[in-house]
Amino acid sequence: MTRNHPDGLRRQDLPARKVVRTSRGLCYISSRGVSSYNWARDPHKKDPMNEPTLAIRRSKPRNLALDVVDTLVERVRTGALPIGAKLPTESAFMEEFGVSRTVVREALSKLQASGVVQTRHGVGTFVVGLGDASAFRIGPEQLATLRDVIAVLELRIGLETESAALAAARRTDANLKVMRQALDEFAAAVNQGLDAVAADFTFHSEIARATQNPHFADLIGALGMAAIPRARLDPANPADIERLDYLKRVHGEHESIYDAIVSQDAEAARAAMRTHLANSRERRRRAAALVNDA
Repeated sequence: MTRNHPDGLRRQDLPARKVVRTSRGLCYISSRGVSSYNWARDPHKKDPMNEPTLAIRRSKPRNLALDVVDTLVERVRTGALPIGAKLPTESAFMEEFGVSRTVVREALSKLQASGVVQTRHGVGTFVVGLGDASAFRIGPEQLATLRDVIAVLELRIGLETESAALAAARRTDANLKVMRQALDEFAAAVNQGLDAVAADFTFHSEIARATQNPHFADLIGALGMAAIPRARLDPANPADIERLDYLKRVHGEHESIYDAIVSQDAEAARAAMRTHLANSRERRRRAAALVNDA
């Protein structure tokens, strides 16, 4: 027997599993028929018709590294961290701020690039002042569009191709260990349907450190994780098949870079890094072209 809707509509006239508003209130339509409920009479229930959309509820992702930077700069400004003071260890900052080692390293790189702290290798990191407001940085407002992302990728191609070549010539076993761990974490994240931005940034940062030239590491730190194009995507959304395929290709490109650095083949490392970043740039160019054509 066909059950009738309160407004006279038949069950087969309505889509399944939908909420509709009728003259008698809201009704659920499912494979079992139509049922109504008056949300106004039950304060413990929320009217799904009045729920805000996901796009409205979603907030802009926080930049954890910038939060750490702002806190430490404020401590320098107030004198809580006086000039000449030695900063706590990375592990201490991880525990205090509840962030990963990658976030702490990004924050310290930004502080060093802006002249707030200075690292003395084998000794520690020390406060040297409030820094230079004109120091090089790329903030979130400079990564707002696809054109902005492409511009940063062009900068990275110039910087990181040479970084990879120097890393191949100068890397240590400790550098290789960090790179390998980052690649394994990247692969694990992809297999779980996650985005692996942190592992990606760790891999590129360690290549910069493997040059044994602190200026490369400082510049990569100044770019930050936001320079990884996928960092602009919403990590709460599960990756679809196309995106997973893309991440697997990125992982393969990373492995090629790593193999060249392990083999201490500077030219192969330079070429592999250029291919990797150029591929990323071309993907964004195609996406920008589609937007312009729309």
